[in-house]
Amino acid sequence: MKTPLKLILAAAAFALAPAAALSQAAPAPAQTTAAPAAQTPRDAISANSQAAPAQPEEMNQPQGEAPSNASVLASSPARTAPNATVGQPTGAMGFQPQVTPIGQEALWFHNALLMPIITIISIFVLGLLLFVMIRFRRGANPVPSRTTHNTLLEVVWTLVPVLILVAIAVPSIRLLAHQYAPPKADITVKATGNQWYWTYTYPDHGGFEIVSNGLKDADAKARGEPRLLAVDERMVVPQGAVVKVIVTAADVIHSWGVPAFWTKIDAVPGRLNETWFKTDRPGVYYGQCFELCGARHAYMPIAVEVLPPAQFAAWVASKGGTMPGTAKPLPDSTAASPVTNPQAAPAAAGGSAPETSPEPTLTPGTTTPPVSAQGATNTKRGN
Repeated sequence: MKTPLKLILAAAAFALAPAAALSQAAPAPAQTTAAPAAQTPRDAISANSQAAPAQPEEMNQPQGEAPSNASVLASSPARTAPNATVGQPTGAMGFQPQVTPIGQEALWFHNALLMPIITIISIFVLGLLLFVMIRFRRGANPVPSRTTHNTLLEVVWTLVPVLILVAIAVPSIRLLAHQYAPPKADITVKATGNQWYWTYTYPDHGGFEIVSNGLKDADAKARGEPRLLAVDERMVVPQGAVVKVIVTAADVIHSWGVPAFWTKIDAVPGRLNETWFKTDRPGVYYGQCFELCGARHAYMPIAVEVLPPAQFAAWVASKGGTMPGTAKPLPDSTAASPVTNPQAAPAAAGGSAPETSPEPTLTPGTTTPPVSAQGATNTKRGN
């Protein structure tokens, strides 16, 4: 039995050796995602990034100084400069400042309700443990008490946790209801996760799509944006609008989220998940993929730019899209036809005379309706 087993293992190792060598020799394919034809990068940095997306080694170079808003490139005046204290990590303890109604409600729930309750319970339990350790130690109580039941105590330690859970459950359920019962959307954006970049489609604005790649550290610093969070093309939405984000993935599971919006949802291949947000504060807000999605998971940032409605409409036009209710003009295929174009050059002006279609000749119809001859000839089948 041992000899056949050894032969089988040797044959399997021999068969797998060429494939393993080939996989080690072949380099990993680089991301070469190109922007669609309708997408117009805002500046040279975006154009270069769209043509040759940044690689991990280019996004993981230490910077000498933290980026500042004053270092934004003059070549991109239409690009909103990020705020160092809102929309990105600041190093402070706690959550980022919230700019959406859901985020503000969740922040109040955490700071005003959960933290005080947790702190009071922790201090009470710690004090109770210290009291029991000192008061009922063996040196102070050589003869232990034999009390086994106390009705009042049992009622208290049953009702008090129930009341605490009710106090937590009511605002918690209300917050969940607000999160998963969104108002009517003003704009819909489809976010698709790819290895390792995002694409954003605007079905309400002509269906154009943008590709969002992470920026190199040098480009991020030149723009005054945080490293590992800056992108070449941001997802852009209007100020004060209810934005519905439909999230999916093209390859593996990703997760789309922006901490300042209190928004995070998984992007699952073959499935459409939905989230929403609304903010009245223009600016740039950063996030990242929150689901381990492969080797470059750490280099898959998200950037959402909130613009006033007029600037958003201009951005949509720059991408080849149209605002809802605005029909995109179609080219007139008959404009150059001399048959139907009354503005064709007249013969007196040196051009050819416009050709006109002859008037159709109408013949009077007969009073006897036409009779079909179908079936007039009898078949001989069956005779």
